[in-house]
Amino acid sequence: MTKQKTILIIIILFLIASNIYFGFKYLNSQRELRSMQSALETQKTNEEVLNFTKFFIEKVLKAEKEVDFETRLKLENTVRNLGDEEILTQWQKFTESKTEAEAQEQVKNLLEMLVNKISPVK
Repeated sequence: MTKQKTILIIIILFLIASNIYFGFKYLNSQRELRSMQSALETQKTNEEVLNFTKFFIEKVLKAEKEVDFETRLKLENTVRNLGDEEILTQWQKFTESKTEAEAQEQVKNLLEMLVNKISPVK
């Protein structure tokens, strides 16, 4: 009977140790998953800001003629979909510019802000 108790105690200790080991592995996996999700979210935001910036440069800065209503609407929707109040506020300053000089200054500020919003993925 003593031999059976010893084997049973060894098995129970092994099961407890394996549960502790797998518990730590699970916690590490959860931590790594959260880190990857955060990096993915940062990458997604960067991609959205970059896509808006490219679209803005292509349709506004390189435009040979006045920007049409449909393009302005798409730009407005795109900047709103970024979900960044600071960018939206700067965009509104640009769109509400009264003079060409003011618009140029606001475009510089907008582009600088967009570039600064793109952060490195960790």
